Amino acid sequence: MISYKNSIQILKKSKIKINDEIIKINSCVNRVTANNIFSKANNPAADNAAFDGFVINSKDTRNLNKKKKRLFKIIGTIAAGDKTINKKSKKFQTYEIMTGSIIPKGFDTIIPIEQIVFYPNKKNPKYILVNKRVKKYQHIRFKGSDYKKNDLLIKKGTILLPAHILALRSLGIDSVKVKRKPNILFFSTGNEISNQKKIPDWKVRNSNSHYINSLSDNFLFNFINGGTLKDNHQFKFEKEIKKMFSSKVDIIITSGAVSAGKFDFVPSVVKKHKLSNYFKGVSIRPGKPILFAKFKNKHKAIFGLPGNPISSAACFRFFVYPYLQNLLGIDEEKPFKAVLKNKFIKKINFTRFVKSKISTTKNGKIETEILKGQESFRIQSFIKSNIWTLLPSGKSKFKKGDIVECYLPNHPQKILI
Repeated sequence: MISYKNSIQILKKSKIKINDEIIKINSCVNRVTANNIFSKANNPAADNAAFDGFVINSKDTRNLNKKKKRLFKIIGTIAAGDKTINKKSKKFQTYEIMTGSIIPKGFDTIIPIEQIVFYPNKKNPKYILVNKRVKKYQHIRFKGSDYKKNDLLIKKGTILLPAHILALRSLGIDSVKVKRKPNILFFSTGNEISNQKKIPDWKVRNSNSHYINSLSDNFLFNFINGGTLKDNHQFKFEKEIKKMFSSKVDIIITSGAVSAGKFDFVPSVVKKHKLSNYFKGVSIRPGKPILFAKFKNKHKAIFGLPGNPISSAACFRFFVYPYLQNLLGIDEEKPFKAVLKNKFIKKINFTRFVKSKISTTKNGKIETEILKGQESFRIQSFIKSNIWTLLPSGKSKFKKGDIVECYLPNHPQKILI
């Protein structure tokens, strides 16, 4: 049995190739960029107005004050979407200008509409009255002040969100190169597994496949339901592995049949193949029997998760997801810190993934409470939890006030922090 830290190192060394594809931006949410994306345009595209008001040449106001006033003739109105005005203007002229409109040639500053004094009156404005020096570049958004053409817009390995779509479309990009979604073929195992609503006491409702399928959007993969492998289906499982080698399936995940029981055939079937990397059993709870293997000279891998629903959920979160993250080129996930609200004791050489609930104090401190009912068969505490608290090996007693690491339960942390 190896440590959790060592198991993660094996996963990092066991990458399989995931190809790229080009897709339209209207279908790119939750996809991962395969290269750096650069702006195709300046934003703003040209100098434009940040306020409704009147645009003037600041040089015309150099000698103005309350005693020395000047009338500026209104020569037109510029609305957002109007073409750029390039004709030469005369001194002491002005345009009424709307927010977002392009600054006309020969003008360099804006007086907001709230500060305007009209002449002869507001109902019949021919001029505006200026009685002070106006600073250059007031209330102007400059060309390329947000993004210049060819600026880095989105880094390689970024999970694309709706905010990215806004930026991409604004800057003239309508398609992006992303990593293909890995295809995961999932098998439940065991004679006891049932998909029926009403079952006898000796059966177990199939929940693991439904849970992992529900994660497919957030965890960036395509879910393929392979059905249930019965206790005597080791030869069928062997055929499924061989079929994977010539199919578009990247990863097989099984749930159950990985421990040391009479019908736990997954490890023995997997070990019949040539493997480049392998582990079976990790000093963690829940999920100690977990299995991983990468097939030698093939871009295919397999995870054997425990059959217990909470163990399966924990192992997917802390083994499968980091593996997918690495395949897709996403930066390694970083936990956030929280203050422990209650004490907890565990075996010193085990890493524990504990169902917990975070909250904030009145002064903004993040706290995490380890919930009662940490046994792997208990789903009540899983429902009540909103966080996983990771308690590392090397320490047995955790006391109230300790700083601990927390992970969001069922979606990539990078999206939120």
